[in-house]
Amino acid sequence: MNRYKLVLLGDAQVGKTSLMSRLLYGMYQERYEPTDGVQLTSFAIQTDHGNIRFKVWDTAGQAELCGLRDGYYIGAQCAIIMVDVTSPGSYQSWHRDLVRVCNKIPVVICGNKNEPMAERTERNLQASFGRMNLAYYGISVKCKTNLEKPFLYLARRLTGDPKLELLKPPKPPSLITLSKETPSEEEHEG
Repeated sequence: MNRYKLVLLGDAQVGKTSLMSRLLYGMYQERYEPTDGVQLTSFAIQTDHGNIRFKVWDTAGQAELCGLRDGYYIGAQCAIIMVDVTSPGSYQSWHRDLVRVCNKIPVVICGNKNEPMAERTERNLQASFGRMNLAYYGISVKCKTNLEKPFLYLARRLTGDPKLELLKPPKPPSLITLSKETPSEEEHEG
């Protein structure tokens, strides 16, 4: 099984922890609870290349915790930067800090909370990030829309196979075959 460290970044309240809760448990969190430091989770997607396990480091988005972030990025092999589609410009500082530590890893921008968005606005965001050579997916954690797409993109980039496919499309509420796993001591060290 291939294993990859994925850092999940973004401002507070953009839906990072809600994404993991939706994927792991099929639940949507209505009430915001800030992440302290980092939450570690692990899950696997089943692909035609075998299982691919992501060790997700869900980082805190609060500005007062920014001094801890560089340490969480060390050793990351891929990243998802989540933004609220009503203020997508917030990705810039996250992307800048990430590439300072992890220069050449695949990165996906996920525009969350796009439930009321018009298709035209979504296309404009895709085109804008595309011009910057960044993959972009509009997702909705609340409505369970496109949640598998960023992980499939990262799996394709990490394996070097642009045609890699998910096996047996998972059934709702979980869009990806998941299993919760407690990270080992070595993973806590970076």
